Amino acid sequence: MSFLSLNLAGRRAVSVAAAFLIVAGGALAASSAAARPTPDGFADLAAKLLPSVVNISTAQTLKSDRGHERPGPEIPQFPPGSPFEEFFRDFFDHGMPKSGRPEAQPRKATSLGSGFIIDPAGYVVTNNHVIADADEITVILHDDTNLKAEVVGRDTKTDIALLKVKTDKPLNAAAWGDSDAARVGDWVLAIGNPFGLGGSVTAGILSARQRDINSGPYDDFLQTDASINRGNSGGPMFNMDGQVIGINTAIYSPSGGSIGIGFAIPSNLAKAVVAELQGEPDHNVHRGWLGVRIQAVTDEIAESLGLDKVRGALIASVSDNGPAQSAGIQAGDVVLSFDGKDVSDMRRLPRLVAETPVGKTVSVTLWRKRKESLVQVTVGRLEENDQQQAGGQEPPKKTAKDEAGVVKTLGLTLSGITPDLKEKFSLAGDAKGVVVVDVAKDSPAAAKGVHAGDLIMEAAQEEVKSPSEVGSKIDEAKKSGRKSILLLVERQGDLRFIALRLDQG
Repeated sequence: MSFLSLNLAGRRAVSVAAAFLIVAGGALAASSAAARPTPDGFADLAAKLLPSVVNISTAQTLKSDRGHERPGPEIPQFPPGSPFEEFFRDFFDHGMPKSGRPEAQPRKATSLGSGFIIDPAGYVVTNNHVIADADEITVILHDDTNLKAEVVGRDTKTDIALLKVKTDKPLNAAAWGDSDAARVGDWVLAIGNPFGLGGSVTAGILSARQRDINSGPYDDFLQTDASINRGNSGGPMFNMDGQVIGINTAIYSPSGGSIGIGFAIPSNLAKAVVAELQGEPDHNVHRGWLGVRIQAVTDEIAESLGLDKVRGALIASVSDNGPAQSAGIQAGDVVLSFDGKDVSDMRRLPRLVAETPVGKTVSVTLWRKRKESLVQVTVGRLEENDQQQAGGQEPPKKTAKDEAGVVKTLGLTLSGITPDLKEKFSLAGDAKGVVVVDVAKDSPAAAKGVHAGDLIMEAAQEEVKSPSEVGSKIDEAKKSGRKSILLLVERQGDLRFIALRLDQG
C-alpha cells in the first residue's frame, strides 16, 4: 500500500498529541547519527539488497452501503499529493454526468506497500495491514516483473503476513538477522516503496529498543531515526551485514510525514511468526498460554511485597483449570523469571509466554510471601476465546463475621456484605469479601481509584471476610513498619491489586 492512514490510537488508545501511523520504512536523518563515523557509502550493500525487496500493489472492490459493488469508472492512481490525483477525483466525482458513467464496471481502490522475499521459492513477507481486505495482490519485483500473489497466512496480533508468488526462476531472498544482537546506535539500512516511489534506499541508526506503542499485545518495536514514510510498510530494515533485523511498520508523526521516529517489528519475533505461517498445516500462529491476568508492579506494591525494586509481573487472577492454576501459581504472586529469562516488567511476560512452544514445561520463579519460589509450568495453547481471568465458582462460606459492623480506615468505610448492600451496589448473589461503602475525598484510597461498591477480597495477601479483619491487617502492617498495604479489590468481576500508603491515612 502507498499508505494506510490509520492512527494506531484507533486500534488501541494512544494518548499523545501526534499520531502513530501504520506506514513504516527506514532512512537516515544524517545529523542525528553524529555519535559514530559515517560510512563511506551504502552503494555496494544497496545494490546487493535491492533485488530482494518488492513493491506490493493491492486492489479492493468498493462496496455501497447496501453491500453491492459500487458502479463507476476506476479512478487512475497517482502518488498522494499529486496534482493529477485531485484533478481526476474532481472529474469523476463532479465533472462527469451520471448518465455517462458505465453501470457495469465496479469501482476499485488501489494502494501500494512494501515487502521482501524470504525464500527463493517465492515467499514474501509484509505487514498484514498492507494486504488487509484486498481482493487482488500483485508483487512487483525489482526488475518490474508483476506476479500475482496469494495469502499463505497472516497474524493480526503482530501485523505480519506471508504471501506466495509463482515463478519459474529462483528469486533473490533476504536473510534473517539477529535483532537481539543489534545495539542502539548501530547503522541500519531500509529499502521500500514510499509514496509509490519503489526501490527507495534510506539509512539511519537504531534509536531505541523494546518500544511499546500500544498497537497490540506483543509490542516490542525497534525504533529508528530513519525517514519512514507512507508506503514503506512491510519493507525490511537491514543491518550492515545485509540481514533483515526488522519489518518497518509505523511512524510517530503529527502530519503523516517522517520526523525521524519510526518503528520496526524485530526480526526475532517476525521470523518465528513467519516460520509458523509457512510450516503449520493451518498456516496459523500457535501461541503459548499461561492462564493468568497480570498487572504492573509499582513502587508501592514492590514495597508492600518486600521486593528490592520494581520488577516482574504481578498475578491479579488465575484462570480455572489453566496451566498456571495446575502449577500452583496464585493471585498475589510476582513472576520474576520465565523459562530462564528475566521478567523485567509486566509487558515482557506475555511476549515470553506467547513465544514458548505449546506443551513445553518451563521453570517459573515467583516472589511469594517475601521470598523466591520455583514452580514448573506446562504451557498451554492460547485460543481466541480463552478467558484471562478466574471466576469465583465456589459458593461463599457464611460466617458470623459476614455482617460485621462498619469500620473506617485509610479513608475507607467498610462493611460486611448484607442483602441491602447487594441490591444497592448490584453485587452478585455469591459475592464475598468486604464491601467499600464510601471513600473519603483526598484519601489514599480515592487517589488509587477505589470506588464505593468495590469488594476487598484480600489484605496483605490474606483472605478477609469482615471489616474488622481488614482493620487488623492494616494495624499489623503499621506496627511492622511497612509503608503500604496490598489489597486485592474486585469490581464487577475484575480483580486488581492496589497498594495503599499507610502514612497518609
